[in-house]
Amino acid sequence: MENIVAIIVLVLIVILLISTGIKIYNRLVMLHSNTEKAYANIDVLLKQRADELPELLKIVKGYMKYEDGLLTKLVELRTAFLNATKEEDKVKTYNALSSGLAKMMAVAENYPDLKATDSFMALRTRVSELEDHISDRRELFNESITNYNIGIKEFPAVLLSKPLGYREKTLLQISAAEKQYDGIEF
Repeated sequence: MENIVAIIVLVLIVILLISTGIKIYNRLVMLHSNTEKAYANIDVLLKQRADELPELLKIVKGYMKYEDGLLTKLVELRTAFLNATKEEDKVKTYNALSSGLAKMMAVAENYPDLKATDSFMALRTRVSELEDHISDRRELFNESITNYNIGIKEFPAVLLSKPLGYREKTLLQISAAEKQYDGIEF
């Protein structure tokens, strides 16, 4: 009789451990998937912005004849962004592209005729809207990353997360240039 009770207790403990392990594993998978989804949402908006950039550059180029270096740099950054395959490379290129775009908008201040064109105003509004959406998505991304990082460090999940290869992820940081940016006036 004692052996049967011991076997039942042992079986219950094994079942409890297995079900807890499955629950932890599923939570880790969900947290990881949420981070990838949040990044994909940002990536979609960054692609839209990159698609808008050639039209904006085409409009601006006619007016900014002396700003060819800046325009060339923006084209190069757009190409680099579209060709980037790693998340870190896309984020780095995104930051540089944002900085260049802000510089271009600031330089546009010196061209009153440019500021008055309907197409420039429409594109500027579109880019501004995309930047707002990107900002919102960055916040959601960072929240997902924070939840993921906490999730892989919590006990008992840490016992499974390390052997399964779940590693801490980096938050999207605001660059020094973005922190110093005071906005664009048109």
